[in-house]
Amino acid sequence: MPAGVVIAGAGQAGFQLAFSLRSRGYDGPITLIGEEPHIPYQRPPLSKAFLAGKQEIRHLALRPAPYYATQRIDFLAGETVTGIERATHRVTLSSGGAVTYKTLVLALGARVRTLSLPGAQLDDLCYLRSLDDAVAIRSRLQDARDVVVIGGGFIGLELAAVAGAAGKHVTVVEVQSRLMPRVVSPVISDYYAKLHTSQGIEIKLGAVPSGIEGRNGRASGVVLKDATHIAADLIVAGIGVLPNIGPARDAGLETENGVVVDAYLRTGDPCIYAIGDCAAHPNPFTGSRVRIESVQNAVDQAVCVAGAICGEPKPYEDVPWFWTDQFDVKLQMAGLSAGYDNALTRGDPGSRKFSVFYFREGQLIAVDSLNRPADHIAARRLLARRAQLTPEQAADESFDLKSIAE
Repeated sequence: MPAGVVIAGAGQAGFQLAFSLRSRGYDGPITLIGEEPHIPYQRPPLSKAFLAGKQEIRHLALRPAPYYATQRIDFLAGETVTGIERATHRVTLSSGGAVTYKTLVLALGARVRTLSLPGAQLDDLCYLRSLDDAVAIRSRLQDARDVVVIGGGFIGLELAAVAGAAGKHVTVVEVQSRLMPRVVSPVISDYYAKLHTSQGIEIKLGAVPSGIEGRNGRASGVVLKDATHIAADLIVAGIGVLPNIGPARDAGLETENGVVVDAYLRTGDPCIYAIGDCAAHPNPFTGSRVRIESVQNAVDQAVCVAGAICGEPKPYEDVPWFWTDQFDVKLQMAGLSAGYDNALTRGDPGSRKFSVFYFREGQLIAVDSLNRPADHIAARRLLARRAQLTPEQAADESFDLKSIAE
């Protein structure tokens, strides 16, 4: 078989690349390598609908199993890339085999950051990243009474919302002074703290875990540095992820908080690209190199690389956007707010429908919208056009955002 495109990683980015190549008419060999035993699936529902029992495994698949055969995509499940031989254009596999490539795309994803605390090895301390993780947590959640969530970011709060809605006693432990501190403004952090508290969830801010208590080999609680003990029969830690860069680093490719790529998502080796959670790319909206963990980024980067492989290279310049569902509130985010120096609220937070517009040196850089989908759509257009929206216009609800977004 002639060498074709080898995709290392079968998450959202890897699947999308294979799908986009075939959609564009690419007729060469495609090999998709996934470390999990499952066909590619959606991750966002794992901490939401699936965990809540509202969605089943069969509904998570990005395409049914027969799709891969009919589209001539050689899907290798339960395999990982253990090495990249750049001189011979081969990747070695955990099974001992090897695959030759013309173009290699690293869609290696990320792994959970784990706790390094006494007792962290105990059973009933869980992490959520994979489908198997979600299946285990959903099963344990059924019999749990007291749930502790370590980490007040998106994943932690989504888990807390599901557990709280299921009638569990839930405590969220966050080391920082507010919720989701890296990604939202204080007004949104405060809103979510009140939202969760109103649903019976206890929020502990500025709380530093010092150990996991256990009984008979199973976790039974969390100990904080101030000696507070929090009982739990299920503990879930959501403290971020780390990019999977090992094969790229070992092959001599540049890595720095991810696999370093250029504006076209190419590594220093012109035959190797990187996309998705593992790729650190120059972002036109920040003026710096960033690594973005989102479905949008994975999909759009895959589409970008598919174009390059098919002879239509374009720089990656898509507007980043994200979302989180907690209880009956949807937060939609456009742009990257890091480094903002001015944040304006549009609407009344008390109405459960408002947006926060972030500016840096007078330029709009991001918008967070709670239950205001029209603001979110306008924000994505404003950011894509680099529209000159002023802080005064952003805060004035009578100003029509569409007038400069289209």
